[in-house]
Amino acid sequence: MPSVEDMTTYASPAPAPAPATRLLRRIGIDTQYVLLGFPIGLVTVTVCMTGFFTGVGLVAIWIGLPLLVGTLMVARGFAAVERARIGPVFGHKIPHPAYKKNQGGDLLRRTFTPFTDGQSWLDLLHGMFRFIPSTIAFSFVLTWWIGALSGLTVPLWDWAIPRGPDNQDLPELLGMGDATSTRLIFYFAIGVFFAGTLYPVVRGAALMEAWFARGLLCGVNELREQVTQANAARDVAQAQKAAAVSAEATALRRLERDIHDGPQQRLVRLAMDLGRAEQQFATDPEAARATVAEALAQTRETLDELRALSRGIAPPILVDRGLQAALTALAGRCTVPVDLDAPVAERLDPVVESTAYFVVAEALTNVAKHSHASEVQVTVKRNQAGLLVSVIDDGVGGASLAKGHGLAGLADRVQAAGGVLDVTSPSTGGTQLTAALPL
Repeated sequence: MPSVEDMTTYASPAPAPAPATRLLRRIGIDTQYVLLGFPIGLVTVTVCMTGFFTGVGLVAIWIGLPLLVGTLMVARGFAAVERARIGPVFGHKIPHPAYKKNQGGDLLRRTFTPFTDGQSWLDLLHGMFRFIPSTIAFSFVLTWWIGALSGLTVPLWDWAIPRGPDNQDLPELLGMGDATSTRLIFYFAIGVFFAGTLYPVVRGAALMEAWFARGLLCGVNELREQVTQANAARDVAQAQKAAAVSAEATALRRLERDIHDGPQQRLVRLAMDLGRAEQQFATDPEAARATVAEALAQTRETLDELRALSRGIAPPILVDRGLQAALTALAGRCTVPVDLDAPVAERLDPVVESTAYFVVAEALTNVAKHSHASEVQVTVKRNQAGLLVSVIDDGVGGASLAKGHGLAGLADRVQAAGGVLDVTSPSTGGTQLTAALPL
């Protein structure tokens, strides 16, 4: 049976268009935007101006209010068309703003909701004054296209223009003579100038009209979205800061407990043994030697525990040789057989390497202590989104990220690094711990 990789077909990327093709396409898009914008602008300004001022004039007899509401709704429709038109000019789709919706109430309140919507008035303002940039852009674009086309094709139509004895062309007025060749070269040079400057002029005219529309039709909505994104980023930063503080506090409490329960107790016993040996040297040298030997054993065990604790703070192999070597050493020390797949040879950001290491270390510790598993699979792979760490065992299950469980501090550490930790551990058996860390 073929694998998923064998069944997957990869489409070759479409070849990028040539620069000349992109240039002509951009000129065509901008030209049609400006040339169509002029007649649309004439219709828009006529409808919006007429509806608005007629409605204002008839407000005194209440007929003007529904007329103003209708004008706002028509302006909203013209605005929707314009947002669709300016998308190709900027090269991306322009999102529609969120208009104020009817919040219930009586029919009169629902009818006049557009009066309280600021974006509706901006749409009307654009409809009433868009003819100014539209007219300017239309004049420039039409002039440049006529100048380029007529100048470059002057040899084809110059002969058809009647010239009487009193007619004088521009080259003759400029003192260049009245020869036909002079006239053709002069007008052809003008055509070359207009053709050479056609792209910047057309592009500038289209952007002038499009930015005017975007400022009124999308500016408030874009500003609102930027504020929302900034607030979301601030909330994420605050959550990461709180998670980092919680993870640090948890690590410090664990380190304090481990030092108190391990090396500190051994050092107290070592001091007592050395004191007893000092007293025994005068009366019973053999017993003193036995006590000193026991004290030496206590010293070695204390050093081993201190090395283990220091490994939990900053493993030297992780700092010196990277994540792959550190995970290999970690898997070798685990009491449960570990199937390690970690093809991450390059060095990563120290925070990412440290977080990934402690995710695997804590997961293997929990597997060895609580899961009664016979095998554990550890996978660390890098993809486009970041680093994906997965630890899967075949134990009894029941692991949880809830507060009070051993994995809660690990979740805070992962969140402090900007990642996400997920645990799937059904009571029927088996646990999968997955951490996604951004790079």
